[in-house]
Amino acid sequence: MKIMSKLILITLTVLFFSCTQPSTSEVMIIPKVQKIEQHEGFFKLKPATSIVYQSILHNEANYLFNYIDRKTGMQLDQTTDLQSKNAIVLNIDTTISNTEAYDLQIDNKTVKITGKTPAGVFYGIQSFMQMVQQQDANSNYYIPAIKISDEPRFKYRGMHLDVCRHFFDINFVKKMLDVMALHKLNRFHWHLTDDQGWRIAIDKYPELTQIGAWRNSTLIGHASDRPERFDSVRYGGFYTKDEIKEVIAYAEKLHITVIPEIELPGHSQAAVATYPYLDCFDQQLEVWNKWGISDGAFCAGKESTFEFFENVLSEVAALFPGEYIHIGGDECLKNNWQKCPHCQARMKAENLANEHELQSYFVQRIGKFLNSKGKKIIGWDEILEGGLAENATVMSWRGEEGGIAAAKMHHDVIMTPNPICYFDHYQANEANEPLAIGGLTTVDEVYGYNPVPIELSSNEQKYIIGVQANLWTEYIATKEHAEYMLFPRLCALSEIAWTFTENKNYENFKRRLVNHKNTLELFDLNYKPFN
Repeated sequence: MKIMSKLILITLTVLFFSCTQPSTSEVMIIPKVQKIEQHEGFFKLKPATSIVYQSILHNEANYLFNYIDRKTGMQLDQTTDLQSKNAIVLNIDTTISNTEAYDLQIDNKTVKITGKTPAGVFYGIQSFMQMVQQQDANSNYYIPAIKISDEPRFKYRGMHLDVCRHFFDINFVKKMLDVMALHKLNRFHWHLTDDQGWRIAIDKYPELTQIGAWRNSTLIGHASDRPERFDSVRYGGFYTKDEIKEVIAYAEKLHITVIPEIELPGHSQAAVATYPYLDCFDQQLEVWNKWGISDGAFCAGKESTFEFFENVLSEVAALFPGEYIHIGGDECLKNNWQKCPHCQARMKAENLANEHELQSYFVQRIGKFLNSKGKKIIGWDEILEGGLAENATVMSWRGEEGGIAAAKMHHDVIMTPNPICYFDHYQANEANEPLAIGGLTTVDEVYGYNPVPIELSSNEQKYIIGVQANLWTEYIATKEHAEYMLFPRLCALSEIAWTFTENKNYENFKRRLVNHKNTLELFDLNYKPFN
């Protein structure tokens, strides 16, 4: 009788897992992992399971505890006792080559997540948690036995958020960091200053947030609509230094580096509205209430302009621990410079041939100052015009041409070309889509993008260090709308950033994406529906 019962149990178990256990090619993880070996059996995640970790991985153990609690309701014991059975074991192995790589091994008794660094272990946790799906009647979870060896394709895997056109509080910023971490993205580009608002507190210049963070009205509808209409509602907001420190600390626990963007020499109107002396002609302007590009720029001829930026950037450099500060450099209209006696005198004194070289002088001078603070600059691809600053990283947005040119000059490049990486575009030709800036960027177009141009030699290709999604918010006023525009396109972007080209497959991605709805919904994300 006991033998018969065992046979029945074995038969039922085989039937259950043959029906529910995914095949090797269908392991439902986004972004797709590099190497998978499917084994026999399964690990049973239950309330008695322990999280076992080395002391250096205390942060990762806490993260895993909270994630499991959120997903299953189980609150597992955490211990440094490596003798525990039925355990999820977090390890460091310094022999692993890539600093963000990990190995994930699952058998009947143990889940082992091993990385060269805590970051690698953290990414292994993300893959493991996406496999926590199959649940029995007793609320235990069954994870198929498997061995995964995984590492990222690019070291820079980014997402950008514009908080100037529309402002988003730190709770939303933290939520975006959470979902970046889920998708193994590791650079958060925080666009903090622009014509429509200055969003970061600067102690030496408190009026920047008293005046520059607020506009008296906002454009209604699309910028192309005529006549223009405005809502006459005061709008704005800013982050205190304590709030920024809170975001940075939160991001660090998720192995995300926060990169601030302080725009110069264009996109100046919020700062100029606060301090008119920053303008070529000391104009008293208002914080801009339109979209597009205002025709002003910071005066490149006055020493007071550089004094202002050195003071601002000293505080920014002290606040953000990462190696990069983004200085913008894009869409700088030079009409005022052509008429400004200060700028023309600067060009003559520095033997500059034209206003493009004057912009290069501006950017290079700020770059050298930031280098003296131990920082490197990133700029949009316009910083190539007139000569590229030493040690500058180029963010190629006007197509790939700027990135190709910079890579050939042996400068690091982040590919973020419009329209593929611009998630403020429409994502479908449907009448009920929310208002967007224009254009069309679909999930399959994003997924099919390869950030390494074929025009580059194998030596030049190594300067393409990553890829980034950009969310500009002229037409995105709510958190729900922002999430809708990001997802599922950010899922596709994550696979561009993480997965080697030879391992990608769009049909396979679509199947995994349908399964991925559970993860998106677990984090209460408002995504565009997909099949």
